[in-house]
Amino acid sequence: MSAAAEKPLAVTVGEPSGVGPDIILSSFNDRAALALPPFVVLADPAMLAARADRLGLSVEFRTVGMASEATALFAEVLPVLPLVNGHSEEPGRIDPANAFGTIEAIDRAVRLARDGEASAVVTCPIDKKALYDAGFAHPGHTEYLADLCAKAEGRTFTPVMLLTGPDLSCVPVTIHVPLAEVPALLTRELIEETARIVATDLKRRFGLKSPRIAVSGLNPHAGERGALGREDEAVIAPAVAALKAEGLDIVGPLPADTMFHPQARARYDVALCMYHDQALIPAKTLAFDETVNVTLGLPLIRTSPDHGTAADIAGTGKARPQSFIAALALAARMAGIERGPAA
Repeated sequence: MSAAAEKPLAVTVGEPSGVGPDIILSSFNDRAALALPPFVVLADPAMLAARADRLGLSVEFRTVGMASEATALFAEVLPVLPLVNGHSEEPGRIDPANAFGTIEAIDRAVRLARDGEASAVVTCPIDKKALYDAGFAHPGHTEYLADLCAKAEGRTFTPVMLLTGPDLSCVPVTIHVPLAEVPALLTRELIEETARIVATDLKRRFGLKSPRIAVSGLNPHAGERGALGREDEAVIAPAVAALKAEGLDIVGPLPADTMFHPQARARYDVALCMYHDQALIPAKTLAFDETVNVTLGLPLIRTSPDHGTAADIAGTGKARPQSFIAALALAARMAGIERGPAA
């Protein structure tokens, strides 16, 4: 058994009215054919059983008291660590009362990974509005994970979102902020810190000896020497120069409209983009079902499907589990690399 397979992945159920339960159940049902790594689900067992019945899936469950029990059980039954805060099983109906179980699942999964009881965390999508209505004070999933790690370790972490698929890996420097706020938020310090985290984690968790980073411009044509905006020359170019002086294999700023065709992608390992859609549109266009969301910059491994809750198709059997399956596989691979000789 490989080192990565000795400890299960900790899977959080996400928003129960969305497709999180669906993709977990349908993936587990095909676990042998898919050669899935063992995982334990943090969820309400009754909710999962009701969703399996609704989907017409024959899944046998086993509640466990410890994550370590999951590896031996996984071939025969779906191991579930039950939540204290229950979930109702009502696909498509967002209920803020479910938020407490959703948050509990994330909290416990992070603890399992930090304590070494799980090899990584794989999160299913959450509904931010439902969490906000229940008093959740964080912008999103990623920021909450960073806060949990910071409180546990007594130091600050800067989470970085990596979208990675078969043909493209992208990182947005600014994430969930209005587009109008991006120029003011984009600083040399932020670009440099993001690039250093990317380079470090691509070495440590992806096994790349010298990651090649391509940096996009902010403005059309990367500002065209200031004619279309000053940020590219005043902010991005100096950051790239400083990083290159540190020894990073990095180029830019490059015009974003010519960065994502096949010949351009062959010249870099990851594209560092200036805002959310600049990174996510090409990543999801090229491989929507296979792209995985990975959080870099944390003391644990976290992956997630690249899609949202899709509450409108929850419980219908229409949800495609490919991105979740890819997230499981990547989390297991990253855990194996991190525990290898280079770790």
